[in-house]
Amino acid sequence: MRKIRLLPIVSMLSLAVGCVGPQREHIRTELLSGCPTQNAAALLAEQDQLGPLSDTHTLACAVNVLRDTQDTAVRRTALGSRLCLHLAEREVNQVKREKFAAEGVEFAETALAQGGGGDGAVHYYLAANLGLAVREHITLAMENLGRLESEMKQALALSPDIDDGGPLRLLGALYLKAPPWPGGIGDLDKALELLEKAVMKHPGHPINHLFYAQALWEEDDEANLSRVKAELALGEKLLAKGNWGYNREPWQKEFAMFAQELGEAELSRR
Repeated sequence: MRKIRLLPIVSMLSLAVGCVGPQREHIRTELLSGCPTQNAAALLAEQDQLGPLSDTHTLACAVNVLRDTQDTAVRRTALGSRLCLHLAEREVNQVKREKFAAEGVEFAETALAQGGGGDGAVHYYLAANLGLAVREHITLAMENLGRLESEMKQALALSPDIDDGGPLRLLGALYLKAPPWPGGIGDLDKALELLEKAVMKHPGHPINHLFYAQALWEEDDEANLSRVKAELALGEKLLAKGNWGYNREPWQKEFAMFAQELGEAELSRR
């Protein structure tokens, strides 16, 4: 098997932190100018308009409102956690990125405490934020692989189609990238099964194809090479043609990294 790259992809792996967790200090943005007059209920009603296509200022203003709301109907949802994830993914400063992600964890934990555990999105964004908060802290990550698996399984059971097959994609990526037994929960067979389902059920998402290509590549079977290249090419095509907003740039980097790995491997065989 090829050398597994642990935790390298934007926020695909999410690692729970037990008693020792990510930084919980919030990045307050009250001084932002130009925020519209908003309330949490209105944001919830219009939540589909808040996402990768939204500018950072809009998301930051929305999170400010959600921080202070006492509206139980809003607090039990994944909205705050999802918006924090978008902000964290865009943040180039590691400390600030981890703080946004940690706040996303806090939003999700509040949602669970308010009775939102039946919503797969809460588990999904909890996991994604946790991973982004601790992905640079490998020891902490390794100690908490079990909870990540549990959160993603709950997301998969409750909301398998959220984020174009996100639970399939992230759980498959976890099994692909984590160390195998006895040190971890890595399992290439499980990864291949889940990621194949992701590309079959949600063929329009580029990262589904990237992760599946990586899983096929990890089998280290020359017979897979043409399929690996086909999945990579399809993912690149979808990324180029689709309107992926602020996600485009980091995803392009991940495609480029894997394409480089393939190229280097082919050169080494000559």
